[in-house]
Amino acid sequence: MNGIDERLRVDRSMVAACRDHARAVADGVYRMISGKTTVSVERTICRLLGIDGVDERGVPLPNVVSDYLQSESLVGDGAWYTLARITAATGCAPIDSARRIAAGQLDATRFAHIDAGHARELLDPHLVDGIARIDDARAAREELKAQYPHRSQPWLYVIVATGNIYEDTVQAKAAVAQGADIVAVIRSTAQSLLDYIPYGPTTEGFGGTYATQENFRIMRKALNESIRETGRYAQLVNYASGLCMSEIAVTGAFEGLDMMLNDSMYGILFRDINMERTFIDQHFSRMINAYADIIINTGEDNYLTTADAVDEAHTVIASQFINEAMAKRAGLPSRLMGLGHAFEIDPDREDGFLLELAHAELVRRIFPDAPIKYMPPTRHMTGNIFKGHLMNAMFNLASVLTDQSIQLLGMLTEAVHTPFIQDRALAIENARYVFTTARHLSREIRFTPDGVVQRRADQVLEETHRMLADVASTGLPAAIEAGRFAAIGRPVSGGKGASGVCETGERYLNPFADEFARRLDERREGDR
Repeated sequence: MNGIDERLRVDRSMVAACRDHARAVADGVYRMISGKTTVSVERTICRLLGIDGVDERGVPLPNVVSDYLQSESLVGDGAWYTLARITAATGCAPIDSARRIAAGQLDATRFAHIDAGHARELLDPHLVDGIARIDDARAAREELKAQYPHRSQPWLYVIVATGNIYEDTVQAKAAVAQGADIVAVIRSTAQSLLDYIPYGPTTEGFGGTYATQENFRIMRKALNESIRETGRYAQLVNYASGLCMSEIAVTGAFEGLDMMLNDSMYGILFRDINMERTFIDQHFSRMINAYADIIINTGEDNYLTTADAVDEAHTVIASQFINEAMAKRAGLPSRLMGLGHAFEIDPDREDGFLLELAHAELVRRIFPDAPIKYMPPTRHMTGNIFKGHLMNAMFNLASVLTDQSIQLLGMLTEAVHTPFIQDRALAIENARYVFTTARHLSREIRFTPDGVVQRRADQVLEETHRMLADVASTGLPAAIEAGRFAAIGRPVSGGKGASGVCETGERYLNPFADEFARRLDERREGDR
């Protein structure tokens, strides 16, 4: 980005102050969640220890274990310690312990307690195996990338959402053949509120397809076939959010996904999930994504579907600063932070395109190393497909002009129906035309020092700084409760999934978090 910064003046001292406030906000969140775990974190530990499959009633075995921990008031001891305690008494591996719990053949409360060192030692081979699965998937992905490189950014991002994983693979392969760089499998409506991950392949979903490990495997295999056919790498996206945030992150890591939607506040604001539950789960899920080298996508673009894109532009950037601070606490480098924003200003507003440029350029300059995710116009789509196609072209122009990274393509049939294959083909054709004909336009543009774009960027940054200072003063939970983000307020102590939060006891262990943190530190040192 060197030299390009000259085209938009950005007050670097104010950006630094914003980051200071965002770190203070993140510090407050981590004080709130310190010494706590959730049933979904414990299920994630189960999966990393090799527990998979279902019981005779079809209940996923990680849920069998977490339900047992809850019923016996053992969540505070955690899955690792409890399973190690069982191993010490019976010799059972974690998967066998889970099966015996499912059959009602085990009562861990009857077994003697063991010390932490012994508990760690007993299950350490399973830790090695669990992390090796992530390493192997990452290595396979990197080998494929080396053989079939990415196309240059902006990457063209499209969605499939049939509800049937096998139909999704057909549509995904068609999209890659048409020119897509990224395929996102939209998750079935309301899956974020399920406190379990369905098992196996699924063929029925409403508005999308269930996120399951087998579905991830099936889609990854299909895209790998497309990569070899087209000679270029195609990335796979799904959702690590909701009540199974860290669990979905680890299944995605096992199956070699490239990106995960993984926001720190989306579930609270848009799904009314408990704050503590969300913040605890997002931390562990982001550690997993960081270790697996998976790009996260944050959800600030959604704010502009419920709040005005001009009046509330600063809330998007304030949230991006907070997401960045929390992601760094989890070990995510900037190159994996797909911070979100959107092209959502009313198209009938005079100079609206200039305001869009100001917002997009400001985000790009503040976060120069992040693979920014830029979302298309949706709020003001009316079903007029001709105007919609034009709006998407303007969105594509804004993207190439401001050096965006991840371009989620707009569909001319937005607000009409779920996109057909031909709708995606037109969207890709639109973007490829604009990106080709204006490829180096950003190098030629300089904004007038006192013009509309510069003045708007200055205003938004100042408003962002004031908001972050206020949030750092009140704390993020109070700011969310007051409706400061997306014009949606949520109570601090309310929300779905609150019963799944538990204080950790003196015997609690999460060696996976410790090992991820250690290895991520080593990576950072190596990068220096």
